[in-house]
Amino acid sequence: MSTDPVQPQNTPPNPNDLINAWKSQLKPGWLMGLGAAFVILGLIAFIYVVGATLASVLFIGVLMAIGGALQIVHAWSCKNWRSFLFWSLSGLLYLIAGVIAILNPLVGAEILTLVFGASLIASGFFRLWVWLQNRTQTGGGWIAWSGLMTLVVGLIIAAGWPTNSLWVLGLILSVDLLFQGWSMLLLGMALKRQ
Repeated sequence: MSTDPVQPQNTPPNPNDLINAWKSQLKPGWLMGLGAAFVILGLIAFIYVVGATLASVLFIGVLMAIGGALQIVHAWSCKNWRSFLFWSLSGLLYLIAGVIAILNPLVGAEILTLVFGASLIASGFFRLWVWLQNRTQTGGGWIAWSGLMTLVVGLIIAAGWPTNSLWVLGLILSVDLLFQGWSMLLLGMALKRQ
């Protein structure tokens, strides 16, 4: 007779248990309300896309200015001359960039849009390179598709720069708010039905 303990079987989780766990942690009514608020904010940002762009740039500028000032304060606590110089220059550049974004949000929008377009182009090329290295993998075509779409969007943004700087960031913000809002709203409705 074997004295080995009985090994538990690996059974997949019960979907009803998962739904009940979600219900206990998330309040469907609150989730639906928050989703509706995000959808409304997304629509407002979509209608006032230039205002949403400028508000985003001002917000980022304030955060950069505060971060730069904190880096400068940190630099004064450094005992080593090289550390002091590095943190001072880094903080000063961050502070100047933040102040420029605050004082002239149009220039800030142009710079941020250019950086965003360039990062999409770089990301698209990287995903295509990853696909080329793994093109025999099952589902690798999705990586290529993702890389190609990211590259195309980055090139479209770069081709329209600087004219499109007034609306690109606001459009991205509005689309993000709309997607988040609809996903929360639909999740809340699904949890309420269960």
